[in-house]
Amino acid sequence: MMDLNLTAAAPAADLIKDTSEATFMADVVEASQNTPVIVDFWAPWCGPCKTLGPQLEAAVVAAKGAVKMVKVNVDEAQNIAGQLQIQSIPTVYAFWKGQPVDGFQGAVPQSEITAFVDRVIKAAGGDAPSDTLNDAVEAAEEMLTEGQAEDAAQTFAAILGEDPMHAGAYGGMVRAHIAMGDLDQAEGLLNGAPIEISKAPELEAAHAQLALARQAADAGPVTELTAAVEADENDHQARFDLAQALYAHGDAEGAVAHLLELFKRDREWNDGAAKTQLFTIFDALKANDPVVLNGRRKLSSMIFA
Repeated sequence: MMDLNLTAAAPAADLIKDTSEATFMADVVEASQNTPVIVDFWAPWCGPCKTLGPQLEAAVVAAKGAVKMVKVNVDEAQNIAGQLQIQSIPTVYAFWKGQPVDGFQGAVPQSEITAFVDRVIKAAGGDAPSDTLNDAVEAAEEMLTEGQAEDAAQTFAAILGEDPMHAGAYGGMVRAHIAMGDLDQAEGLLNGAPIEISKAPELEAAHAQLALARQAADAGPVTELTAAVEADENDHQARFDLAQALYAHGDAEGAVAHLLELFKRDREWNDGAAKTQLFTIFDALKANDPVVLNGRRKLSSMIFA
């Protein structure tokens, strides 16, 4: 397992605080002379604020002191809200050297919050923590590609220890367990994924890979299925089973080719099973994979012909 060489996080109490009209100058304007300060304007009655606040706090803590956060209850600090022309909440501003340098309004996905915190840190001349984590994810992906699934799983776990909302690491962890043959553990991880990242593309891809891995366990012999298809080109079940077997043996291109042929011959067979299986394979592979690009193009041409 690679050494992430990540520094320990500062206590949340040192990074996040509530402020008031009396202390805003010291907590935000003066404090931002040395460290960027993210200001969360919220109110107890604001539903989206209750979602955004914890997500923002998690991103600030993950930044390990590179940025701080101050929370402003607009009901108790109306003068500040008025001076900064806060029209709706939640509203978030980032201060650096006493001036607002970035901001956004409304609840946004965790990925956008992380990107926002990264921008603020970089604007102040710092190194965004997600850069280090993304480098670690790339290294873990290389391990997985090289067959070092156990080492990859340990590295993904270390990354998630730093950022539990890192969708790339979470999806990688699932795929590592799939590679190790531990499908039940992979399914458990997917079922227990944080709601904030549960629909992320990385986890959707992991879902598809898990489904294909479970199919592979029941895949028939390629030689016999090939012979069955050659004997009767309209044996749709044999062609579908052959596609599953080919994918299970690492031939995604061959699997897609047979599924496209099946779709061409009878797109409604077995409730559109060929199209469904094609989309599962497309989701499991990288979006820029030539197999995906060519397969989607050919499928689209058949659908809209």
